[in-house]
Amino acid sequence: MDGDRRRWRQCLLGGAVFAVCMAGTTLPTPLYGLYQEKFGFSELQVTVVYAVYAFGVMGVLLLAGNASDVVGRRPVLLAGLGLAAASAGCFLCATGLGWLYAGRLLSGLSAGLFTGAATAYVIELAPRDGSSRATFVATAANMGGLGCGPLLAGVLSQYAPWPLYLPFVVHLALVACSAAVLLRLPETVRERQPLTAVRPQRPALPASVRRVFVPAATASFVGFALFGVFTSVSPAFLVESLGVHNRAVSGLVVALAFFASTAGQLAVGRIGVGRSLPLGCATLLAGLLLLAGALYWDVLALVVLSALVGGAGQGLAFRGALSAVAGASPAGRRAAVISLLFVVAYAGISVPVIGVGLLTGPLGLEGSGLVFLACMTALVSTAAVYLLRHPVRQEQGVS
Repeated sequence: MDGDRRRWRQCLLGGAVFAVCMAGTTLPTPLYGLYQEKFGFSELQVTVVYAVYAFGVMGVLLLAGNASDVVGRRPVLLAGLGLAAASAGCFLCATGLGWLYAGRLLSGLSAGLFTGAATAYVIELAPRDGSSRATFVATAANMGGLGCGPLLAGVLSQYAPWPLYLPFVVHLALVACSAAVLLRLPETVRERQPLTAVRPQRPALPASVRRVFVPAATASFVGFALFGVFTSVSPAFLVESLGVHNRAVSGLVVALAFFASTAGQLAVGRIGVGRSLPLGCATLLAGLLLLAGALYWDVLALVVLSALVGGAGQGLAFRGALSAVAGASPAGRRAAVISLLFVVAYAGISVPVIGVGLLTGPLGLEGSGLVFLACMTALVSTAAVYLLRHPVRQEQGVS
């Protein structure tokens, strides 16, 4: 009993470290307007700064996604915390756009190292019969951390001094505490190898997985694209179209989408994988339509509703997609297939967001947003129709 209690404590501490790292990746979200005023760059450059993060994540997933299986969880997570600290340092030293690009790239590399390694670590730290609860701890730490980042930065930049500096100083302090906690936690990989044994992973898609993978990846792409637009463009929309200049409010709106995603992922266990994927697509569609209404009529309440509904849809769709793809994959190639799903998902954060930035010049922020929403609506509707005609069998997924 005491052993289980100790292991749950270690699991929760591991989850806290995970949350701190992920919070750093969304910390700059409410601050982009201040950086625009300070450095004088365009909305397109804001979206590119944001998208650089996703390219960093995808690069790590492709080149070193299995590193923690080889060298151990703790060394990889410590490296991720080091990159998170370096990212915060770039923002603290920022004197121009180049510093922001560097900070976002380092943040993406940090998240890429953490995404797989921390999820596995949190689950392995828990008691053997607690894998289901530990999976939720990892999920909540991931999405909850992403939600806490803009909320923390929004509140500090609005109500405390040094708005472009204090959020990153606080995060550096949290990273230092996390490193101290991590050094006291046990290593869970028993047979470790030297760093030279790490090899780039080759994305693979066996023929048996394609029927499930295509709609699952489409839903994941749209869900992450919605998050990408929320975190990169919504603060500017709140200021320009709705007159909301309070950065704490902007941070809260973005945070709500991530918190709702956590709730959506938690619901998959009750709904089941077979129903969560099409239901997630339908909920995502509702979130997209609500956001379109918010852009068209300039209504703050619709922005908040779209964050809640779209976030819940993303959580349902993504955990359903992950479970369905993992269940349909051959055991020997499961990690490679899941890595490919994450690459597609993070492409959703970067590519459409840059497209929105490119269209902002000729069409304006609202017009480019509506074009984006029309494209995403077509994609998720196609995926939903396909899933209704070819439902995922319950036994394929693992919730």
